Amino acid sequence: MRVKVRAHAGARVARSEAREDGLHIWVSCPPVDGKANVEIAAALAEMHGVPRSAVTLLSGHTSKHKIFDVDAPGR
Repeated sequence: MRVKVRAHAGARVARSEAREDGLHIWVSCPPVDGKANVEIAAALAEMHGVPRSAVTLLSGHTSKHKIFDVDAPGR
């Protein structure tokens, strides 16, 4: 399944919130060298109960607006 994410890197507290425009995820990592992308992917994997390897960043590598593919069980 495709998941639209609005990234908020460098936050004090990691959290997530579903909004009309997609899922907003706050992570503590700064947006340097893709570290925030890795942390967001890990958060998505935990939310969906899949291993981290089942989450792939499709677009938005350097943008706040990202699209991830989550390979959920049973697909």
